[in-house]
Amino acid sequence: MELNDAVTSLAALAQASRLAIFRLLVHAGPAGMAVGRVAERLGIPAATLSFHLKELSRAVLITARQEGRYIYYAANFPQMAALLGYLTENCCRGMPQECLGVMETALAECCAPQPKRKSKRSYV
Repeated sequence: MELNDAVTSLAALAQASRLAIFRLLVHAGPAGMAVGRVAERLGIPAATLSFHLKELSRAVLITARQEGRYIYYAANFPQMAALLGYLTENCCRGMPQECLGVMETALAECCAPQPKRKSKRSYV
């Protein structure tokens, strides 16, 4: 990632509503979320949400796809990874292994594997 791309991404995230939208889409995973559901979950009016989605799209932090009459937005995980990589590329004076524990802890908090659900079916 280049400096200007990092600045654009960070500037897009440096606003409370856009950061909330991005975090919600990260939580939604690769499938993303319909625009109406984003508005509902965050209580953001449609016109305002449209503006924020445009800014996040311009920063390439989110992607959009249309399914029927619905538009779904999703976090652009490769771009997010590139930004995180850019921010930490010189971590610990060129010894990134020193920072791995911190990164692993942060990722474990957001991306911990979900426990498997027990089936409610009875095979008696």
